[in-house]
This record gives sequence, C-alpha cells and structure tokens, in this order.
Amino acid sequence: MNSVPVLPSDTELAAAYLQLAITLGLVVLCSILNRRYRRQYFGLWSVAWAVYSLRLVAIITFLITGAEAWLFWHQVATGWTAVAFLWAALVFAQRAEWRPVYGVLVFFPVVWAFVGIYVLDNFLLAAGPMIGFLSITTAATGWAFLRYDRLVGSPAGRFLAVVLFLWALHHLDYPILRAQGAWNPWGYYLDITFSIGVGLGIVFLVLEDLDQGLANLTALSGELQGGFAREEPMAEAMLRRALSLRGVQGSALWISTAGSGHFVQGAGVAALWPFEGAPEAARQAARRVRREGVPTVARAGQTDDPEDGHAYTAALPVLSEDDVVGAVVVVGRARDPFTVLDNRFLLAFGQQVGAALANEELSRNLISRTEELERLQSRMVHQHEEERARIWRELHDETAQVLAALNLQLGVIAERSDEASGPALERARTLLGEGIKSIRSVTRNLRPVALDDLGLIPAMRALARDFHEPDALQVEFDAPLRSPPLSGEAESAVYRAMQEGLSNAVRHGARSRVSVRLTRTDSHAVLTVEDDGPGFPEDAATRLRSRGGLAGIRERVAVLGGELMMGNRNGAGAEMRVELPLQDEAQE
Repeated sequence: MNSVPVLPSDTELAAAYLQLAITLGLVVLCSILNRRYRRQYFGLWSVAWAVYSLRLVAIITFLITGAEAWLFWHQVATGWTAVAFLWAALVFAQRAEWRPVYGVLVFFPVVWAFVGIYVLDNFLLAAGPMIGFLSITTAATGWAFLRYDRLVGSPAGRFLAVVLFLWALHHLDYPILRAQGAWNPWGYYLDITFSIGVGLGIVFLVLEDLDQGLANLTALSGELQGGFAREEPMAEAMLRRALSLRGVQGSALWISTAGSGHFVQGAGVAALWPFEGAPEAARQAARRVRREGVPTVARAGQTDDPEDGHAYTAALPVLSEDDVVGAVVVVGRARDPFTVLDNRFLLAFGQQVGAALANEELSRNLISRTEELERLQSRMVHQHEEERARIWRELHDETAQVLAALNLQLGVIAERSDEASGPALERARTLLGEGIKSIRSVTRNLRPVALDDLGLIPAMRALARDFHEPDALQVEFDAPLRSPPLSGEAESAVYRAMQEGLSNAVRHGARSRVSVRLTRTDSHAVLTVEDDGPGFPEDAATRLRSRGGLAGIRERVAVLGGELMMGNRNGAGAEMRVELPLQDEAQE
C-alpha cells in the first residue's frame, strides 16, 4: 500500500514507547486484579491491554524497519484490541456468553488488514473500513457500560462510557491527522489519554463494587441483626432487603435436604419459586453451592420474552458450623451485586445467615415451648382452682355439716345426761365448735363465697373489713362502683392478690395503715396494695418461693398475661402492684 504515509521520526518513536510503557502498566494492573478477585472480565481486560501492547510493538517495529508485514499485524492487533475490550465489557456488564457468530468480529481485522495493506493502493479506501470498525466497536463498548449504568446506577460505568465514546470519535480523525502530519505526536498523546481514562475507569469500577458490595452485606447483616426485634420473619426481611441491591430483581432462600433441597421463601420475581418451581439455572446454582461450598455466579437462560430473562444467577452459601445448609439465590438483569468481593466476605455472610436462621429457629422453638408451658401452667392453675373448689365443697357441704349435726347430738346427750357428765360434754362441744370454726376459716380461704355470690368489688370490700381492726390496723379500700371487665379467673387472681397483700402487710410489719386501690386503664385492671411498714427486703423478688405466697400470685397473674411488681415507696412502706389485661366486649 504505497500511498500510506510513514514518518518514522524520533518524536513518534518516543510517543509510541511512552504509550507502550503505559499500556504494559495497565496489563499489570488488570493482571493483579484478576489474580486478586478471580473474575473473568479482569482477565479479559488484561488480555485486551496485552493485545494493545502487541499492536504498539508492531507499529514501533514497522516504524524502525518499514516492513509492511509489521503494518499488517499492527492493523490486526488494533482490531483484535477493540473486540477484546468490547467482549470484556459485555462479560462485565451482562456476563455474556460466547457465540460462534462473534467469530466474524475476530476474522474481519485479519481479512481487511490483508486487503488494505497488500491489495488496495488508496490510503483512505484502505483505512476507512478498519477505522469505521474500530469506531463502532469502541462505541459499542461504551454503550455496554452506559446500559450497565442505566440498570444499576454506576458513576464508574458512566465515566467509562463517556471516555469510550470520545475515543470512538477520536478513531474517526485518524485519516485527517495522519494525512496532515499532525498525528505525530498528538495522536499518540490522545490515545495515551484515553488509555489512562479507561484504566482509571476500571479502577473506579473496582472501588465502586467494593463499596457497594460491602454496603450490601452490611445492610443485609443489619437486617439479620434487626430481624428479631420485628414481627416479620428474618428470612422474609432479608430477601426483601436483597431486592434493594443494585440490579437485583428477585431473591430466594433454598434449604438443603437429605435428597436434594427446595426453595422455601422468595421475593420479587422469585416470589412464586417455592410454589411454581424455580428456573433450572437457580436450582443448579443452589446445588452447586451445596456441593462446592463457595459462592457461584452463572448466566441464566434467556426466554423468548425479554422481561422474563435475567442476566445472572448468583448463589451464596448458608453455613451452619461449616456445613452448607442452604443458599441465598439472587437474580437480576445486570451483573451480580457481590462481583468483586472476596469469597471470605461472602462465606462470612453465609455463616451469619446460617446462624441467624438457626437462632430464629431456636427463638421459634423457645416461643412455642413458652406458650406450651403457659398453657400447661394455665391448666394447672385451673385444675388447682377446681381442686380447691372440690375440697371446699367436701368440707363445707359434708364435713362441716356432719360436725354441726354432731354438735347438735352432743347437745341432746348433754340434756339427758347426769350432772357428772355435763362438764365433759360441754368441753367436747366447745372443741367441736372450734373445729367447725376452723373448717369455715379454711373453706373461706379455699373459695371466697362472696366472690361467687356478690361479685368482685363487694368481695374485696368484705375482705378489707375482715382485716380491718379499728384499734390496730386501718384498712382503706378504694375501687370503682363497677367492676372492670375481667374473666372469672382474673377476678379470682385479683382477689387472691389482695388477700396475699393484706396477709403480708399484717405478718411483716404494717404499723397502722394499709391502702388497697383497684383502678383501670384503657387495657388493664390495676390492683395496688400499700402499707406503712418497713418495706420489702432488697432481694425479695429473687427470693420468692416456687410455691405459695407471692410466687403463686406471680405465676397465676403471668398465666393470665399480667404482671406482678414489688417495691418500696422511698422508705414509706411496701407496695405490691398487679396488672391484668381487660376482656374485650367479644370475650365478655
């Protein structure tokens, strides 16, 4: 191609050597990134810069020797460089797969370089198609990054798109600058500028991915830590949070089983996977994670409807004591959101997910066992009340009646006996009367008749009168005219709590006054018993016996969903407070 102007000056050689040195530096940079993160596109970028370096070696050798063979290889390497950059961008942005039709892009530079160098004599005719190929391929590379920016919002991708679009325009000025002799050295300097811009864009992508990836893991970890404070299940909250990651359209939790495994929860486009079945790519990714124990990313198969397809399927292992128990699978139409994160970060996240799931399972089991214990305790309290009622009936209706009849018989015998037997019979009747009185006292404690016959407020008022002693202990009782809406068991608990509070005040040092108040809030009935004695010991709440007394009241109140509180009123005596939930109208 005798019409191609060649000006092998020292200035052009110096510019070419400078560009070669910078390009080799970019080869080293991408090689280090590829070795560090083990991502395919870093390797492709390294290959692209290496081919670009061979292009520069070829042009330098041509400038020195003038042999057209080196100009031919320069043209081939230039086309291959553009193809390599385009392929690296597609793999990065969309995890594209190689297809045989792409081979046309590889063979075109070879064919046209031969035609342009050895067949055509016109410079513009020979250079035009190759320049157009370079410009279109470079613009397509920029478009891949621009599309990536539109999908996930990437400033680094936007920066690379702008640099590559400008570089594509710069390719078009090659015939003009070369023909005018201005390519040397300004054309080299512009190529150096664009090469540095692309290298900076790659570094920006790495930094952006690291920042976004760590932010994503931090957000998901925060979701795991905060999941127990909400009513929402942890898995559901985590999968919902995963939808906010860049480019993610669906997320699902896969649990391993003895045979294989299955999806148990999904969100976004994966919401129906547990019911209608997941795509084969998702199932394969989950099984691969289970088999290999490391994160995996694969491109999903495309469907006829582009809205149904997604560019990738990423699966992170869920670990429990170093065993893979499941996988978190995310899909999207851009690349995976954990792209440059080290596997150590992802495995640590998987361990956190596994621990959170295990903790949630333990928490659910604990809640279930607690509810079961509460039901058991409620049945025990109910049975205890029934047993007390049975004993009350036997003592009140049978034993007390038998003793009363016996007392009458002794009276009859005393009337018919001689004077010598009189004192003994009278003594027997006195003892029998004491026994009847004792039985009545026991029956009154077992089952307050007033509570059954009169209701809660009159029964409490009667109880206060029983403990009231005008010369020794003043019992003040304050309650609304109408009883709060409480269940029968709750009314019994309030009565027993008042009874125990008054007994404690008498036993443990009330000086002259005990105050009993029954009030209500919007949701609870509140019983307060206060005295003017020395107060509770500091460790009274921890020293409650497991049976009887205040411990029994605490258990009875807890079963009903209430709370018992004990404390002292700043040295002015003891205070016992019981809160029980009110019944709603439907329950009443």
